[in-house]
Order: sequence, then structure tokens, then C-alpha cells
Amino acid sequence: MSAVTEQHVRELLSGIVDPHTGTTLTEGDALRAVGVDGDRVAVEVSLGYPARSWRDRLAAEVKAKLESDPAIAQAAVSVTTRIVAHKVQEKLTPLPGVKNIIAVASGKGGVGKSTVAANLALALAAEGANVGVLDADIYGPSQPRMLGIEGRPESPDGKTIIPMRNHGVQVMSIGFLVGEDTPMIWRGPMVTQALTQLLHNTQWQDLDYLIVDMPPGTGDIQLTLCQRVPVAGAVIVTTPQDIALLDAKKGLKMFEKVAVPVLGVIENMATHVCSRCGHEEHVFGEGGGARMAAQYGVPLLGSLPLDIRIREQADGGNPSVVAMPDSDIAARYREIARNAAARLSLQARNKAIGMPKIVIENT
Repeated sequence: MSAVTEQHVRELLSGIVDPHTGTTLTEGDALRAVGVDGDRVAVEVSLGYPARSWRDRLAAEVKAKLESDPAIAQAAVSVTTRIVAHKVQEKLTPLPGVKNIIAVASGKGGVGKSTVAANLALALAAEGANVGVLDADIYGPSQPRMLGIEGRPESPDGKTIIPMRNHGVQVMSIGFLVGEDTPMIWRGPMVTQALTQLLHNTQWQDLDYLIVDMPPGTGDIQLTLCQRVPVAGAVIVTTPQDIALLDAKKGLKMFEKVAVPVLGVIENMATHVCSRCGHEEHVFGEGGGARMAAQYGVPLLGSLPLDIRIREQADGGNPSVVAMPDSDIAARYREIARNAAARLSLQARNKAIGMPKIVIENT
């Protein structure tokens, strides 16, 4: 029997594809280390995205693949996660305390974008990331209610704000500063200025991801935000119906114009499940999100049902990911979160983060 080599181990693992990135373990930096001692092998896999609920499954798959080779008697596999900061638009720099900003957008209102944003943030946190939420919908802030937070944030110095917290995520919204029934009768420049202040004056603490719940549409406010906020990637929320898809496509093109990578499309309300009999049907059409994703060369991150529990739990401040962590709905959100973060991990890194300042002095 021939001796096991590192090259042989790498060849064995070249056939395992990460379903979240679409790449094999030997592509990129996923396979961090391989150790060989006779017929025993040790492998370290490092993922660039949070995957707490999937790591054991991957480790088991890698171990089974290695030990299926007659030359390998025993394989030890460790799977870890290392989240880094990724590149943002030119002339912009990442925020202090925030590695990556992910914008959640839609071309129009009424597609469930804010509910998706809240559950996406909670799913990323459930997968092991440090997560924050910025409610950028100044005219209709809904994250305080959805995330079950009341009260006003504290300001330790009169200039900066400490984010509110619940369900393990940090949250900031104009809704904390004005009454729930107070209309925001502001023109566009005032809105963008207010949002910029909320973003930069909040003391975000060591976030891997800041989820920005964007206002619906593709007008001047949205475009200005995309130019001023250092966004690492965006996801587009749509429903399958043709009218929603037309507007979602405009949102996707907007991010392309400002050089923000679109990580993928989330199809919300893809099917309706009857709460009485369990019958499932495509009330808004079928396959629209997948066709849009294919048309623009971006992945379909996942599909979500039109389920009364999602609405009830969000309205009650206890979104589905935390209200029903073991449900199929929560599993879908967690898979979407892994897919989005994994696609971001394939983007170029921001080299300005973590680089020491070098000072040359005459001595």
C-alpha cells in the first residue's frame, strides 16, 4: 500500500463542493491545512462565512470521503469560520466596528423586504456571526417593532449613540427617536443626512455584518445612500409576480451602476401554504426569482413561503428565526443567510482593514 501524501488528500477533497459558494474545498482558501502521519490524516477547513448549523455536516462529509480511501485509516477534521472585511465602493472606507455592510433592497414596497431583513440578520447571528441592523427606511421604520425593541437609545457623550439590542443583534432606527405615529415629512436631502448620521454616529461593536434595511424604490434617496454608504454587497428581495420582478430588476441595475456586488436574489412569498389543510400553491406565479437570477447571472439565494406565522411573529417582535428555530421556515432563512454570506466571502477583501500604520522617522 502506497504512503498517503498531502497531494493525495487534496485530490480526494477536490470533489467536495461547498453548496453555499459553488466552489470546491480546494479552490480558494477553504482548505487551510493538511497533516499526514502514516495512514492518519488531519484536515483543517476554514469557511469565510458563518455556518454553525452546517459545519458538523461538512466535517462528517469530509471525514467520510477521506476514510473511504483504503490507504487512510483515520481522519480528523476541523471546520472553523473566519469572517473578514470585503471591498467597498471606491473612495469609501468601511465603518469603524463594522466589517461588512449588506444592503437588503427591493424595487418596490410590499414584497416583505423588512421582514426578510430582520430574519436574515437573526439567521446570520444564529449561524455564529456578530450582526447589526440599520433601519434605513426613514419614512416607514419597522425594525423596532419587528425586533421587539422599545425605548430610546443612550448617548454617552451627546454626539454618538449606543445601539439598542434584542435577540442577540444590535439595532439602530429613526423609529427609536420619533413616535410610532409621527410622520416623517422630510425631503430627500434631509433623509439622506439623517441616515448618514445614524450610520456613522452609532457605536457599532465588532460587527461581522451590518444589515441595512433599505427604503423601497430606486430614486434619488436610494442612489445617494448607495454612493455614501460603504456597502460590501446587496441582496434583492422580490416576489415571483411579473410586476414585482420588473421593479426588482431596476434595483439590481442600480447597484451595478454604483459598483456594489449583488450577492443574489431572495424570492419571497414564493408559495402559499394553507394553515388549515397544508395545500401549497403559487399564488404570485412560479419561478420568477430563478428566471431573474439566471437573466442577470446572480444566484437565487433561496425562496420563502407566504405563511401567516411569518407575519404574526414579525408583528409581535419575535421573528420566525427566533420564534421557531427548529422550523422549516427558520431553516430556509438560515440557508439564505449562509448563501448570502458565502457569496460575499468570494469577493475581494478590503486590504485597508487590519493593516498597521507605518511611520518612518529620522533617527
